[in-house]
Amino acid sequence: MKHRSLLLASALALGAQGAAAQDLTVTSFGGAYGAAQKEHMIDPYVAETGANILFEDYGGGVAEMKAQSESGNIQWDVVDIEVIDLERACSEGYVAVIDHSILPPGDDGTPAEEDFIPEALHECGVGNIVWSVIFAHREDAFADGGPQTIADFFDTEAFPGKRGLRKRPQVNMEWALLADGVAPEEVYELLATEEGQQRAFAKLDTIKDDIVWFDSWSQAPVLLNDGGAQMVQSANGRIYAAIEDEDAPFTMVWDGHVYDLDVWSVMNGTDQEEAALDFIKFATRTVPLSGMQDVAYGPTRRSAQALLPEEVKANLPTAHLEEGIKADGIFWADYGESLGEKFNEWLLQ
Repeated sequence: MKHRSLLLASALALGAQGAAAQDLTVTSFGGAYGAAQKEHMIDPYVAETGANILFEDYGGGVAEMKAQSESGNIQWDVVDIEVIDLERACSEGYVAVIDHSILPPGDDGTPAEEDFIPEALHECGVGNIVWSVIFAHREDAFADGGPQTIADFFDTEAFPGKRGLRKRPQVNMEWALLADGVAPEEVYELLATEEGQQRAFAKLDTIKDDIVWFDSWSQAPVLLNDGGAQMVQSANGRIYAAIEDEDAPFTMVWDGHVYDLDVWSVMNGTDQEEAALDFIKFATRTVPLSGMQDVAYGPTRRSAQALLPEEVKANLPTAHLEEGIKADGIFWADYGESLGEKFNEWLLQ
């Protein structure tokens, strides 16, 4: 693992007032998700500290972090990263190590290391949400209730129409093997082999002509709304927000979902380490995390989970874990670059 500077607790000695002296660039995923972060994390932090935050969007992955790191032109200070990408970002030094002892206890007094779920405290990040990639379809696109399983998503004869997929191998490769009958517990072991990768691409071939590719999760509900696709892959919160806030005629399908966490990380090389860490300390308190219920993402602190109404908990990924698989960030750190190249070659075939 490449050397990364350790961000020590003493770096916070200046406190929130010191952090307010300069702009802080926080980067996340936009859409309903970003709106919830702005309401429950960004705006309250600005109100409390007087800091000036530039809140930007990106499409995920590590490409932009890599470009900033290699050029030495670090433009972001804090970045929201999907854990499926975090292992690579951390091992290659794009984001910095974080000393978790700086994190405050939960509002109920529980020490942070006990309050956060274990997966949330990563060497290079602090958990923000538990989320999942599901698929959804328009209620009026299919008779008899529409597709119910991940195998149905790949069945163009029984369920004709366009499928919207995010243009990257992550999740698509897992889904292809699941739809081809591979047991959930065997997906990553098989995907690590040449045979498994060929099998996944062969299954993707069966729907390739019906795929509409997109880059950002914010595009998924738009494709369903405007008829560009009859079913789409999506972060669960995007579809939930469309249903709840806009009364969109969408149905969510949890079968085969791939669940994961997002974390707040600090860009390695930023000259605003103190301010970045101060923001993360605030954003991952009990109350800010509980606010992500607005878009059906589960909080990573137990003290925040305790604040959620029972009817909200039923719509969170944590209520459907047995129907899906956990994204393997270590697998994607090891195979992400090579599979990304193979995926791009497959796209051009």
